Amino acid sequence: MPSNRCAFITGCLAILFAASSAAFEPSSDNDRKAPLVLPASGTIQAAFTPGDDAGELIAEAIRSAHRQVLVQTFSFTHRKIAAALIAAKHRGVDVKVITDKEQARRIPTSLISKIAAEGVPVFTDAKHTSAHNKVMVIDAGNPDAIVITGSFNFTQAAQYRNAENVLVIRDNAALADLYLQNWRRHYEHSRPYH
Repeated sequence: MPSNRCAFITGCLAILFAASSAAFEPSSDNDRKAPLVLPASGTIQAAFTPGDDAGELIAEAIRSAHRQVLVQTFSFTHRKIAAALIAAKHRGVDVKVITDKEQARRIPTSLISKIAAEGVPVFTDAKHTSAHNKVMVIDAGNPDAIVITGSFNFTQAAQYRNAENVLVIRDNAALADLYLQNWRRHYEHSRPYH
């Protein structure tokens, strides 16, 4: 990767960490803590679609999971990512998915039912109008934890038709912990998928 692209990505990530890693548990909209600023650490892979194989980058990260993969998804139709999650579950990794209720129900090609049928615990976010997160937290609590985030829905359209981005951030335990805390907050108000 050319050094100017690395510098650009590093700069963008410093802004991303400062702007999007707010760690707060508000009891109301007026009771918010200031966003945390974390030091940039670890390694970052970026993919942009169409063009880059973001699905394979995500599936590769899932295949590297040793202990846990926690997912927040808006819509889910990407077959390779679904297969990687199912395979991880079958090899003993704790895999859990929180999804948007309407998207799971409304999209005929949604793979949420298949993922659930394969034994992956799936939950629907019961609190928000739109559960629009596209996040995976892999092996949080370990120094080599992975956070996957970006605009990329875990869908075929995101891979082949949309202009999307995905970041795979490795070895930043503090960031992984923030995303883990956020996942748990949403899990608390989620309901089992049926």
